[in-house]
Amino acid sequence: METFWYMALTLALTMYVVLDGYDFGVAMLFPFVTAEDERRMLRATIGPVWTGNEVWLIAASALLFLSFPKAYAAGFSGFYLGLIMLLWLLMGRGLAFELRGHVEHVLWRRFWDSIFFGASLSLALLIGLFAGNVIRGLPLNAEGYFFLPLWTDFRPGLSPGILDWFTLLTGLLMVVLLASHGASFLAMKTAGPLQAKARALSGAALIPTVLLLAAFVFALPYVRPTFWSGFAVRPIGYVWPLAGLAAMVMLFINHARHNQGAAFGWSSLLVASFVAMLSWGTYPNLLIATDDQAHSVTIDNASAGKDGLQAALWWLPPGLAVVVLYQILIHRMFSGPVTPDSSPAGHH
Repeated sequence: METFWYMALTLALTMYVVLDGYDFGVAMLFPFVTAEDERRMLRATIGPVWTGNEVWLIAASALLFLSFPKAYAAGFSGFYLGLIMLLWLLMGRGLAFELRGHVEHVLWRRFWDSIFFGASLSLALLIGLFAGNVIRGLPLNAEGYFFLPLWTDFRPGLSPGILDWFTLLTGLLMVVLLASHGASFLAMKTAGPLQAKARALSGAALIPTVLLLAAFVFALPYVRPTFWSGFAVRPIGYVWPLAGLAAMVMLFINHARHNQGAAFGWSSLLVASFVAMLSWGTYPNLLIATDDQAHSVTIDNASAGKDGLQAALWWLPPGLAVVVLYQILIHRMFSGPVTPDSSPAGHH
């Protein structure tokens, strides 16, 4: 039962990173697109869908609270500063998107474009930092709680900070990965010069993505020596890094062939396989202790009562079905390419 809910949580987190990830990526391309009509087209590609994509973050938080309340309490208290920053960045991104078109003045538009770009880039970085902290481990006490300063000596160890070289590596990897993902989405949704620019930006972002992924995989045994042990016990998990490798190759090929729909599909698989690989490597841990492994918060010692988990099975399938059907519907309604006349906010 606990493993099932761990898989459900991983699914929700993966869907959030894949779907809201391309929103972040599109916003991170703003500095490379200076013409006003092209910036309107950028916003029109994500206008109808970006608020719906955020539903997966709410779903993941609800699943964590429902199935593993101890991990929810420990994580939200220990990462309090980072989560408050996440909340404010989400609010700032929404305000920037909605307020940009309220005043027809170049300084007003540039101000909110900068907020939109900065908030989206910071959100991608924060997601990577959170992932890096969970993989590296946390200074959990006997009750499973922890406190992290913003930084200590920038080295992983028994008393790390939120920022060290490994978490920054993971954060930077997430930034360039989602930038490439967003460029693939933009290339699929546009045509003409903007599509060519998006295709070039996606290809350019793939080079640092490959380099950072290689550095991340090389650093894993030094930071978390037990990460690959789960793959040795359950070899089927190797499908995720292999799928990611295949997705990178196919992404290059489809960009070269100008097959943008397939390229975005492979980009989505690349992001999803990366998240799934991290989840597989940390299972059955939710929060890993840096000093005493007995203090780690696992799916066994953090789970809610079995009666509650079994009762929740009644609403999980219809709840997920509603979210998935909404996502399919909204993406089908706005499946066509955008034009200079498209509404940036997209009537949503």
